[in-house]
Amino acid sequence: MSNLIAPESYRSSLSVYETQIAIGKIKRVFEDKLGQTLHLSRVSAPLFVEPKTGLNDNLSGVERPVEFDIKETGTNAQVVQSLAKWKRMALHNYNFPVGTGLYADMNAIRRDDRMDNLHSIYVDQWDWEKTIDIASRNLDFLKETVVAIVNAICDAADTIKGQFPVLQASLSRSVKFISSQELEDLYPNFTSNERENAICKEFKTVFIMQIGDILKSGFKHDDRAPDYDDWSLNGDIMFWSETLGCAMELSSMGIRVDAKSLDYQLTKANCDNRRELLYHQKLLAGELPLCIGGGIGQSRLCMLLLDKAHVGEVQVSVWDKKTLEGCKKAGIELL
Repeated sequence: MSNLIAPESYRSSLSVYETQIAIGKIKRVFEDKLGQTLHLSRVSAPLFVEPKTGLNDNLSGVERPVEFDIKETGTNAQVVQSLAKWKRMALHNYNFPVGTGLYADMNAIRRDDRMDNLHSIYVDQWDWEKTIDIASRNLDFLKETVVAIVNAICDAADTIKGQFPVLQASLSRSVKFISSQELEDLYPNFTSNERENAICKEFKTVFIMQIGDILKSGFKHDDRAPDYDDWSLNGDIMFWSETLGCAMELSSMGIRVDAKSLDYQLTKANCDNRRELLYHQKLLAGELPLCIGGGIGQSRLCMLLLDKAHVGEVQVSVWDKKTLEGCKKAGIELL
């Protein structure tokens, strides 16, 4: 069931027509800036993969992928939930040199996702991946990459505000880096979501690091699959949304697992059965390149830069009755 935030006296800064024009500009501007900043080339990406390859992202492990049968092959395929694993195989198969990488448009259906201002069963993001060397598998390089992405986001915000001066979004280029354990220590009586809101309200732009492993409290800050990010070298880029009065995660990213961290995380997550999959066998054998990568939400970026209150204002999806009625009452015009 949806949990709608309806900002008091909310009215969109842009008309529906202006919104559509602005969405197109944001996507073109940011995509170019991201590619230039991180030395990425655009590639074509799959909408679906074969389950037996192990290339589909199982996210936190409980989400059900959309699966269908293919008449001509007599096999099944799954709509991707993200391209985290496929991208690494692509870096290997396409022979990307160290220091270069790829990005692609990722469109997914996450039928088990909740519906609220920031979540939809339709997911669109820029999935990117970059080959690195062993000397770059450290927090300093991770932080440098985060700053580069934040600056690309802020550059896009400046560009779009120049074309639509009515927009009010003001983003901070200064990033607060904090580990999930440090965040729990700072707000021990808060939930993970409450901690994110508190730290983002104070610092505006935050990168919460080291997500996936168990904290001192015995709980995780958030779930992460054990077979793409290294839990000690990952994190979420978050911005404070003045429109909604809450933190908005724009990107989950990180330096990817090597053979050692994959071995540890598969066992820790009780996922040793994945060792039999082709992708995981290649990783454990050291046959895939070291890399860093992540996903950047397209609709959420548009929400943030266009002062929007609901993701349905910048993407077309299916909504429950409560959401439809609540948005209509609050003056939130869904596409």
